[in-house]
Amino acid sequence: MNLKSKKSNFSYNSFDEKSLAKFTAHRDGETRIGECNLFNKQARFVILGIEESIGPIANNGFPGAEFAFNAFLSVFLNSQVHENFEAKDILILGAIQQNSITPSVSEASEQIAELDEFVLKILKENLKENQIPIVIGGGHNNAYPLIKWSALEKKINVINLDPHADCREPNRRHSGNSFSYALNDSLLKNYAVFGLHEAFNNSYILDFLKKNEVNHTFYEDYLDKSRDLTSDFNKLVETWNQKEKIGLEIDMDCIAGMPSSAFSPSGWTLDEVRSYLINATKSVSNIAYLHLPEASPRNDIEKRLVGKALTYLVRDFIRNAK
Repeated sequence: MNLKSKKSNFSYNSFDEKSLAKFTAHRDGETRIGECNLFNKQARFVILGIEESIGPIANNGFPGAEFAFNAFLSVFLNSQVHENFEAKDILILGAIQQNSITPSVSEASEQIAELDEFVLKILKENLKENQIPIVIGGGHNNAYPLIKWSALEKKINVINLDPHADCREPNRRHSGNSFSYALNDSLLKNYAVFGLHEAFNNSYILDFLKKNEVNHTFYEDYLDKSRDLTSDFNKLVETWNQKEKIGLEIDMDCIAGMPSSAFSPSGWTLDEVRSYLINATKSVSNIAYLHLPEASPRNDIEKRLVGKALTYLVRDFIRNAK
């Protein structure tokens, strides 16, 4: 299936066995995910790729986020299936792709409304209520349509692991204001963001967080061990209604040294983020979605690194979800 967005700046391509086979290598005595049936329309976990970088570009960032999903597929589809991990409950749906050449900042911002509408359309038309989307790649701008889909019937709660609150002024769309738009549109009952880097969140953002009573922590407070990420998560969700859906956002920028749109030498290790996600997945029974944006690999080594990191996180999530 091939669909185009309203102005044809984006397209959606669903996967079949032939399109996934090019990512999968075979080895005697092993069963790899790419060798399994990944097209069960009733599967609980639905993987959707987004291959674009206009969101980061519109936020004065860098391209590269369009390469994360293919990097993920190249590793994930070659990872093992065995008694500790089965693939029967996984549907790899397809990918939303950016058709236009890399636009200017102003052009990118104008295209995001089109992308918002298109992502929402694909989610509405392809996912059922009991399915959990795992959205990989692209900029953090895609959190907004993902939240909008999740909140079609009722407001949801979202917890974001991110050096940036992504609550910049909602004057034009980009990757840095998905959550300010979502809050202003009354899509979120609660929004929390853990691990903000104090040097890279401006006064408008901090004032916005206070005004909207957004639970937030700073990464600097974890450095001296005065805070604990898992404890912060557990204490927060205990105060929320357990029947309400929770969206899990992990901006790959939060991982130190990760090739990403806002690369940072400071941040959590991948293992710390894996531990956080495993705990979160085991602790919450009503997960709306998992979103893994902003990875931005630009060469073969970075693609391998990003692909493996995303594969670990996705497998951790699927293996531990209630």
